[in-house]
Amino acid sequence: MVKKDLPFSVEKLESIAKEYGTPFHIYDESAIIKNVRGLKEAFSWAPEFKEYFAVKATPNPYILKILAEEGLGADCSSLPELILAEKVGLRGEDIVLTSNNTPAQEYKKARDLGAIINLDDISHIDFLDKEVGIPEMISFRYNPGSLRQGGNSIIGNPEDAKYGVTREQIFECYSKVRSLGAKRFGLHTMVISNELDPNFFIETARMMFELAVELKRKLNICIEVINLGGGIGIPYRPEQEPVDLNYVGKMIEKVYNDTIVPNGLNPIKIAMECGRMITGPYGYLVSKVLHKKEIYKNYVGLDSCMADLMRPGIYGAYHHISVIGKEHLPLDHVYDIVGSLCENNDKFAIDRALPKIDINDLIVIHDTGAHGHAMGFNYNGKLRSQELLLKPDKTVNLIRRAETIDDYFATLDFSLL
Repeated sequence: MVKKDLPFSVEKLESIAKEYGTPFHIYDESAIIKNVRGLKEAFSWAPEFKEYFAVKATPNPYILKILAEEGLGADCSSLPELILAEKVGLRGEDIVLTSNNTPAQEYKKARDLGAIINLDDISHIDFLDKEVGIPEMISFRYNPGSLRQGGNSIIGNPEDAKYGVTREQIFECYSKVRSLGAKRFGLHTMVISNELDPNFFIETARMMFELAVELKRKLNICIEVINLGGGIGIPYRPEQEPVDLNYVGKMIEKVYNDTIVPNGLNPIKIAMECGRMITGPYGYLVSKVLHKKEIYKNYVGLDSCMADLMRPGIYGAYHHISVIGKEHLPLDHVYDIVGSLCENNDKFAIDRALPKIDINDLIVIHDTGAHGHAMGFNYNGKLRSQELLLKPDKTVNLIRRAETIDDYFATLDFSLL
């Protein structure tokens, strides 16, 4: 069982809340760095290993800069994400653009940066060639369809997903881009999200390694980098266990030695594009209790809402909750923890057993370091909250201010009314 600890004392958190106000997302820099180093160590056996952080998970340049200093690249899927990567000093093949239904300006920016372009569809070859030209290095996203059974509520079954090229198409893809001037090749897949079964990632590696062997045998295409995607989940629930990265790395090494080496493809660079498991467990949404309501159920109303954390509302996702200063009290009350959005799915927890909660209590929602602030929105006129960084010396930096009313109206010109 994972104990849901906090990286700050009650007194420290109360001090932070007093200085900055609530709500806010706060990230633990030391824990993120330690986690990154653990992932790199698990794949230290590889001829070369690169983690491309999924920018969409936590698109804050201060976080990206910390990760870049640890040797991570950036997995981008839009023009602003490419610009964020550039702003923190990443260029060239430290960046991968994996997008879908991609506009020409995104391909152009990726080419200008020298990023690896990872195409999502066979039809994008002609589009890319027409708009910016085929680069020397090119990659394709592979969708194995029914060859990979299963899926989950986030991505779904591979054959139902909008992403990637089929097995039949992938051979045509490489043949075509080679004829258009490509000389170096990558191979990529991403077929699931938030997975806790370590054997899934080993199975994915075997599938990709075998495909690389087949591409070499059929087309004499030598794959230079195999991107196994992300999808490594985190233990949102206390009873769940984290993925054993050392086990995953060790078993993928075995598959590599059994498949890549004897077929003469060694060395191949191994890449991943994890986002959630890098920062997810090390971010926290801190809110204050504004109201309590007792009707058919007991409700606790916070000063944050679904605009600050969308996952429970759209996925029914579980996020652990701590009531600050009451962590050791009995869980003898049952509440729905809710926000102020005019939507009934604006709920962080439903029928959650917690200690008695009072107005002005501080509430911490755990595991919001990925897909938390990033998925914020302005529906109902709600404004996105601030982001803070807990430094290794326990000082706190503001790394994104809260949105203001002026921000909300910035794209409107009232003089035209």
